[in-house]
Amino acid sequence: MSQASVKSASRAKAFAYKVFYRLPKMVRRRIVRIATPTYTVGAVMLVYSLDESQVLLLNQPPGFGWGLPAGLIERGERPEAAAVRELSEETGIALTLDDITAAAPAAVVHTRGRWVDVVFTAHLDPERVDLVVDGAEVLDAKWWPVDAFPPITVAASRLLAHYGLGPYADYPVSARVD
Repeated sequence: MSQASVKSASRAKAFAYKVFYRLPKMVRRRIVRIATPTYTVGAVMLVYSLDESQVLLLNQPPGFGWGLPAGLIERGERPEAAAVRELSEETGIALTLDDITAAAPAAVVHTRGRWVDVVFTAHLDPERVDLVVDGAEVLDAKWWPVDAFPPITVAASRLLAHYGLGPYADYPVSARVD
């Protein structure tokens, strides 16, 4: 690009910003919402056994693989509250906000699917947990050894890889980015 065309593009951009910021706030917000991608935000629970040798997985309809307790965050709901709510709804495990911790990383952005998972962890004794599933939203819930997972959904595999777990854990980051 020539020097003149760079200056021209810069002037055009400056003019566009001036026009944009003179618009009413509601109009500016609407333009941004139309022009930018939207993401769905969900809360996920990664529930380990006390010694981290097992992870709680769910088999949900249509039953083609196992995944993690998770669900969409409702409008106005805090991510940690959504994670606790979803875990309770899907497994019968009732935790408090003090029982969970933000995972590291705390959020995983899935750019191809355009959703964000906010992930929390908890540590429980599998021997002291009674799993209750409804047979509709969740077909089965089981504790699985971290080195012997059942078939896992692609979405759960990609998410678990961020925490060094599952079938994609040893893949290079570029191969498991979604």
